[in-house]
Amino acid sequence: MIWVPILLGTFKLAVFGTGMFFAIKWHYDQGKKQKEEEARAAAEEALEDAE
Repeated sequence: MIWVPILLGTFKLAVFGTGMFFAIKWHYDQGKKQKEEEARAAAEEALEDAE
């Protein structure tokens, strides 16, 4: 029965590891998306000022 805590511990690490990966990926993607939106807004503002 020593295999039960080993199995459950491995499962727990896999679940938390996957969750942490997707949380970090989501935050990274949100920052990237925000930078792209700011760059687009700055480009549109520059075009409006040039007219």
